Amino acid sequence: MQEKNETTEPPGGRRVDDYKSGRRFADFPLSAEVLKGLEELGYEEATSVQAASIEPGLAGRDLIVRAKTGTGKTAAFGIPIVERIDAGCRKVQAIVLSPTRELANQIAKELAGVAKYKDIRILPIYGGVSMGPQETALQEGVELVVGTPGRVSDHIRRGNLDLSDVIVSCLDEADEMLSMGFYKDVTAILKKVPTTAQTFLFSATVEADVKRLVSKFLKDPEDIMLSTDTDRIDGITHVLYESSPDFHKARALLAVIDQEQPGSTIVFCNTREDTATVATFLDRQGLDAQLISGELPQRKREAVMAKVKSGEVQFLIATDVAARGIDISDLTHVINYALPQDPAVYMHRIGRTGRIGKEGMAITLAGGADLATRLVLERQFEIDFTKREMPTPDEAQRLRVERQVAIIKGTMGTTAFEGFLGLVRALKERPDGDMLLATAMKGFFLWDRERRISGGLDTVTAVQEARGEKRERRGGGGGGGGRGGSGGRRGGGRGRGDKPRSSHDSKPKSQKDDRGPKTDKGNKGEGAPKRRRRRRRPSSD
Repeated sequence: MQEKNETTEPPGGRRVDDYKSGRRFADFPLSAEVLKGLEELGYEEATSVQAASIEPGLAGRDLIVRAKTGTGKTAAFGIPIVERIDAGCRKVQAIVLSPTRELANQIAKELAGVAKYKDIRILPIYGGVSMGPQETALQEGVELVVGTPGRVSDHIRRGNLDLSDVIVSCLDEADEMLSMGFYKDVTAILKKVPTTAQTFLFSATVEADVKRLVSKFLKDPEDIMLSTDTDRIDGITHVLYESSPDFHKARALLAVIDQEQPGSTIVFCNTREDTATVATFLDRQGLDAQLISGELPQRKREAVMAKVKSGEVQFLIATDVAARGIDISDLTHVINYALPQDPAVYMHRIGRTGRIGKEGMAITLAGGADLATRLVLERQFEIDFTKREMPTPDEAQRLRVERQVAIIKGTMGTTAFEGFLGLVRALKERPDGDMLLATAMKGFFLWDRERRISGGLDTVTAVQEARGEKRERRGGGGGGGGRGGSGGRRGGGRGRGDKPRSSHDSKPKSQKDDRGPKTDKGNKGEGAPKRRRRRRRPSSD
């Protein structure tokens, strides 16, 4: 990167409205086809990042762009890409790299809408699904590829993907992609692109690895810095509950949910293990909860995303990596099951609510381990937490009963129950009446869960089954065969395609309905052989 690259930022330090630029798309030099596609998408006025990026992008400038999540970055790079592509050429002329499958899919769908009236084929390519259909599509010819670095690299190595005709390349969420360990893959891909190609780099931050990419592949880039996820976000209320070791954290979360009554919500966890624990517990308590995880088959991940976007899922449980690319327009709440170690990640999380001038709420369960992050957020990022008291056990019990009564009442209009009133009165007179009624209640809530998931998604069970299958593959001698084979090493080594064993793989995930989730610590037998650590390509979760 040359020293004298231009920087576009608010004049005189004036604050910019992230969502309104005052310019309509019809004011830009765009084709009638693209304008028609934008109109059908409901896009009328450009956001600030779109207004700042479209014209230099159309002019062929390399761009470094920093703007908040949810401000329209996909269209900011997508519109110039769609306009610059030679429609109908059936050669790959543009490639967009993203850190996760979900984000790649989301970008491809949005750009398909922009390019609806141009003869442009757009192909998302990512792992977790068969390479065959992707290979066939590449052979038949596409103009725009949107993919994750790992799967794109696989297709290049197999000779399926030729980037010699690319005129535009784009890295979306570049900092996140590199922090996940994709630096070598990304640089290897960009080396396959002609040096004359235009390059867009969209990143929340420009750290050392991003700067290395800029110096290697961008030519006199225009630096557009409008806002970042670490900027203070208006319209969001920050609520903090102090968690206690005397109150199981999953039960504390349930009590907070019962008290706050949130709407559409993402619950952020720091680990996959917490994600599975929280999702399982909330599901068993009768809440509409689904999780998104790399342990899910790709088709289920896509099904979850579709239901989330359509508003059919109230609670989505996810890690930060898995949630990349999730854009929920009417998200009312973000809940932090624990604060992230990096305070900037908190700002990125909460930026998913309170968008486009709407109000939102960020609720955090904070314990002693979260103190360092909390202090930085309060002092450096000027987050003013509203501290609320955790419900007492008695209050939590009352709130839970109110919620469960509401569930029971919700079914009264769909079933005939009057014939059981005499039985209930008789049961209440028996010495074992409480036990019998408790059994009946358990049966009711099990039935209610089956009703809720009937013909739909059950990601909680899907993850449990995936973990069980993984344990079975690793448990027996010779069970860890190589890729595509059934033979294995003595003692059940893992195949090349398996991920290294982690401490939670041996933990059963069963919970009882009225108790906090169990955390069983697995025990390794004495003399267990040590496994050699293997290097592997980073996962896009």
